[in-house]
Amino acid sequence: MKTFSAKPADVVHKWIVIDAEGVVVGRLAAFVATRLRGKHRPDFTPHTDTGDHVIIVNAEKCVFTGKKREDKRYYRHTGHPGGIKETSPAKLLDGRFPERVLQNAIKRMLPKDSPLARQQFSKLRVYAGTDHKHEAQQPELIDFKSMNSKNSRG
Repeated sequence: MKTFSAKPADVVHKWIVIDAEGVVVGRLAAFVATRLRGKHRPDFTPHTDTGDHVIIVNAEKCVFTGKKREDKRYYRHTGHPGGIKETSPAKLLDGRFPERVLQNAIKRMLPKDSPLARQQFSKLRVYAGTDHKHEAQQPELIDFKSMNSKNSRG
């Protein structure tokens, strides 16, 4: 019996839409990272992009559990001595680009900086509001909030 290996030309990528209103960030990020990699498919191949295109709407209305919205810190470094910068999820969600909270959470769950990881991450589209411009692809709506009672916060 031979081991099956998916070829890039044979893979059919689906389009899915997820509404992030009231959804816990970490749970959504783990679900989306799995879909972007294609690990939910029976023909998953680690060196081939078998994942789906994911559209997330209402990213500004996602929530954190506990006190993570105020207490959690995101760090980055400019590359210069003493150039460490920090911010909180509250600042990002209330700021100009609230979709970056979800983008960063999902990106950090994908394989680290490789051409395949960049290709998989490019299939993610995150929008702060309810509108998106991908109706022509006829995306399938996934009700992530109702999959598990822990996926949403009241």
